[in-house]
Amino acid sequence: MGRVIEVSGKDVAEAKENALRELQLEADEVIFEVIEQPTKSFLGLRNKEARVRATEKELPPGEKAANFLTKVLGILEIEDLKIAHSSNDESEIFQLSGKDMGIVIGKHGRTLDALQYLSNLIANKGLQENRKHIVLDVEGYRDRREETLVQLARRLAEKVTFTREKMVLEPMNRHERKIIHMALQDYPHITTYSVGEEPHRTLVIEYQRKE
Repeated sequence: MGRVIEVSGKDVAEAKENALRELQLEADEVIFEVIEQPTKSFLGLRNKEARVRATEKELPPGEKAANFLTKVLGILEIEDLKIAHSSNDESEIFQLSGKDMGIVIGKHGRTLDALQYLSNLIANKGLQENRKHIVLDVEGYRDRREETLVQLARRLAEKVTFTREKMVLEPMNRHERKIIHMALQDYPHITTYSVGEEPHRTLVIEYQRKE
């Protein structure tokens, strides 16, 4: 169950507004129950305020992620912004499009990764079961990035094979490191491994002599 608070106000409307402000939620994300109506005593002295109980709705992960993305991307005021949402048994997938989406992708996709990380935290907060993996993409960026990484991996593997000197790549997230690992797993005389700590963990491509 979501958060539950009890809040007062001079009338029911004000009490609800106070509750929404404290919870930092929109009205459609909260269930209200009026506990006490406002009353006035004789001659208007010792007025009694209205009191409401506000319960945060327990939304499914996909809906929570969608609400979060709508708020965050709305702040950026992206022209012609569209958020397409689909899902499967394990993931909630959001395809983002609009003008000048480079600001959402960031250098090497780091802003997009950070946004995806935050979306996962918010979508699955407090859930022990029925958790969903939130996946964000911008106009097919992730597919293009994967193709770029595979091509990079093969070029570097050829260089390492020729020079016999290991190559240390710039820090990458776990998903991108996995792409390179998979691309080179059957490459002759080449081994790959990761070193360092997140978020500066990086991948090494090294020549391995045949025993």
